Amino acid sequence: MIDELDDAFDERERERERERERGDKGRHRRAYVENRRKRGEGKAGGRGKTFFALLMTLVLLGTLGGGIWYGYDRIQGFFTAADYSGGGTGEVVVEVKAGHTATDIANTLYSAGVVKSAKAFIEAATENSRSKGIQAGSYKLRKQMRAADALAMLLDPKSRVVNGVIIPEGTTAKRTYLLLEKATKIPVAEFEKAAKDPLALGVPDFWFKRSDGKKVAPSIEGFLFPSTYEIPPKADAASILKLMVDNFLTVAGEMEFADRVQKERGGITPYEALIVASLAQAEAGNKDDLGKVARVAYNRLYGEFPCNCLEMDVTVNYYLELTGQKTKTSKQMTQADMDNPKNPYNRKLPGMIPTPINNPGKQAMEGAMDPPPGKWLYFVAIDDKGHSAFADTYEQHRKNEAKAKENGII
Repeated sequence: MIDELDDAFDERERERERERERGDKGRHRRAYVENRRKRGEGKAGGRGKTFFALLMTLVLLGTLGGGIWYGYDRIQGFFTAADYSGGGTGEVVVEVKAGHTATDIANTLYSAGVVKSAKAFIEAATENSRSKGIQAGSYKLRKQMRAADALAMLLDPKSRVVNGVIIPEGTTAKRTYLLLEKATKIPVAEFEKAAKDPLALGVPDFWFKRSDGKKVAPSIEGFLFPSTYEIPPKADAASILKLMVDNFLTVAGEMEFADRVQKERGGITPYEALIVASLAQAEAGNKDDLGKVARVAYNRLYGEFPCNCLEMDVTVNYYLELTGQKTKTSKQMTQADMDNPKNPYNRKLPGMIPTPINNPGKQAMEGAMDPPPGKWLYFVAIDDKGHSAFADTYEQHRKNEAKAKENGII
């Protein structure tokens, strides 16, 4: 009997233990579910949150309409470079200017509709080391091209639009217009009309100042820098002349021409130095003598030369060309030609002539900016290579002339 009571008691204890365990599990389960509910987890919570997100998306789409796709495209562009997938269609001419960086070229191509984004071209150029070899000039490309294809065409010489014209050093403005007319079929009259206002073509007004107080009538002479030019398609007379003026300003700026002249030439203005550069360009028969001829010009005008005049035949010839007359050799010139009182480029007039007499090159400008030291007042060509002999005195000059005659130069 006792055994049976013990067994019954033990069974009741085991049952109570099982109830306690079930209670603990129930409490844990309820706590787990409650925590998930608070965090928004579980099947019911997940479905509700997904539905809410979908609902908000639909509301935004309904509110913004197609504009949301524009916004998406803009945002996407921050992460990936928009690029066309095809090789392009049609034809478009773009110009790569001297000094343009990859970013400059990319922006030019984007503006012309060649590439879908500037970033795509920049990435293509970064990946291709040959991109550094893109030359200045005009190129025939296509619209809506892959950036890599556009880069390949810029590196292909066959894509370049070649319509070049060579302007030699020392070419006058009048002869420059003739060369440009031949290359472009634009009449000389249009170049002459455009050249009447050098300031409109980009020549800064400070260039037209002189130290002698003489009034300057702005002239384009001297500012049409001699070089080889590729004429852009559909360019007009004004844009071509402006291209040449821009080139002059670039070269003069790199040389620090204006600053150095004002600092080193004792009060002479950059314009007066440019006039001297044009004289040296016309008179020197050899590039080695450009600086020496410039020194002679300075010595005659500002030194101990009796008339303080230039006494150079090239100034007379410039006036003849300017007035539509035929130019002459020194032997052909008469006294009336050389001493014409109506000629502001008269070789006997004291002081600096009114304007440059041609468009000098960089070496002539360097010679006028920083001529070699010397007291030379005279020079004469003495060999068939154009070299001149220079003299301080007239007596020495006569000896040099005799040598030139012996050599058959004069």
